Amino acid sequence: MLTGNINFKNFKIKKNTKKVKKILKKLLQEDNEIIRSLRKSYRNSYHRKLVNKYSKALNYRIIGMGGSTLGAQTIYDFLSKKIKKKFSFIDNLQAFSKINNDEKIINLVISKSGNTIETIINTNLLLKKKHKNIFITENKKSYLYLLAEKLKADIVKHNNFIGGRYSVLSEVGMLPAELMGLKSNKFKNLNLLVKNKIFFNSLVSNVSSTLHFIKNKKYNSIIINYDEKSQNLFNWYQQLIAESLGKNKKGILPIISNMPKDNHSVMQLYLDGFKNNFYTFFFVNENNSTRIKTNFYKNKSFSYLKNKNLNQIKLSQKLATENVFQKKNIPFRSFTIFKRDEKTLGELFSFFILETILIGKMLNLNPYDQPAVELIKNETKKILI
Repeated sequence: MLTGNINFKNFKIKKNTKKVKKILKKLLQEDNEIIRSLRKSYRNSYHRKLVNKYSKALNYRIIGMGGSTLGAQTIYDFLSKKIKKKFSFIDNLQAFSKINNDEKIINLVISKSGNTIETIINTNLLLKKKHKNIFITENKKSYLYLLAEKLKADIVKHNNFIGGRYSVLSEVGMLPAELMGLKSNKFKNLNLLVKNKIFFNSLVSNVSSTLHFIKNKKYNSIIINYDEKSQNLFNWYQQLIAESLGKNKKGILPIISNMPKDNHSVMQLYLDGFKNNFYTFFFVNENNSTRIKTNFYKNKSFSYLKNKNLNQIKLSQKLATENVFQKKNIPFRSFTIFKRDEKTLGELFSFFILETILIGKMLNLNPYDQPAVELIKNETKKILI
């Protein structure tokens, strides 16, 4: 068990972990705001009064791009059974033919720079004078900061030292979580996690394995996801890995494969195609799943399905696929989740964030910047002027 609620099977590869372990210990001692945000001691830049002011509302809309929204989307989907409120997410440019513009909706506009062009456009299209608005942005005179002042909206300071993709356990993800009725402190357990030898050693071994794949020109990290409510978790993870490590002609390409649907499309390639992939299996073990009845056409060949529930069937498919991968020596790791709660999700966030930073440092990359993205922004501006 990686933790009390997460079973983890690591890649079966022999590797040297000494250097990764040394860098992880150094990282945990750094004066690093990203690492600090994973701990209970991190102080969010909003006060409880702000949460109380808006917590009675039932309808919220989050406007942002990439890391500004993906963390909150992950929390909302993964923990949907615990949340009694409605959140919608505007995270792309689109035509709004049907949009909820109820005067009682609470808008959360999130942009670290305050100058994200898509967020500016969507804010101009959607915000109305009668709306109540919260802006999360850096404390500087950006477009969105000045707009927030003009609208007399509440402004929450975005931590200058935490980029969007790393911001899920800072105010960017925790304010929405609090408004969902969740407890932000329950997400943050880094101090206990790093004292857990199994978690610590699994993280180090996992990073060492990934570096082995990169060295051997395996660059595709394919997520075999059996949980529909974790789609946005892996959209978040995809940005985290791609944007943090895709530099200096290096990197990993994260690809999300939704199961069991993809058994009938790309699985043939995974099993018998080119061999520059490594895989992550992800499954949430839930007992309250719909049971299969055989009220219609009865066929003895499929009698084994009788009284099975969807969870059992998907778990069987996952285990079967892992067995085949093992027989074919296809490298994979596997996560099985036993409980959906803040603690479990926070542990996954912490694992993936630490994993990404460690891989970056081992590859002599800066895992915190994304310089090439600015090229598109600048070129777009030139065309529009």
